[in-house]
Amino acid sequence: MVTSTYLLDTATLIWAATQPEKLSAEARKICASDGAHLMVSVVSLMELIVKVQKGKLSLAPDPLRWWNHNVSELGLSVLPLRQEHIEQLWTLPWVHRDPADRLLIAQAIAEGVPLVSPDEAIGQYPVEVFW
Repeated sequence: MVTSTYLLDTATLIWAATQPEKLSAEARKICASDGAHLMVSVVSLMELIVKVQKGKLSLAPDPLRWWNHNVSELGLSVLPLRQEHIEQLWTLPWVHRDPADRLLIAQAIAEGVPLVSPDEAIGQYPVEVFW
């Protein structure tokens, strides 16, 4: 069996954990696949913490426990942020302005994995996107 690896963006993680009906049919299929190796980035953890601290998102009981519970529950691997990911930022055109999304794009490119994301702007980068 061939295993495919995917990087979930932050919105995909939130919806997979709390509102899977918001995922596209393709994203649901990827998230439910026994043969898929699903990853989330520590960048998404940073983004969750910032959004909660700004009052733009509520995660009970807190973002750290929410993250740890859902990473375990969904069987996800956590992708650390490494120097080669940061270096990849240098090659990216300045299309997407969100720093977290730019880091996720850079990680996906550096790792050679597709990104599962509803963000259409990501399609302007040299990364495979599923939604």
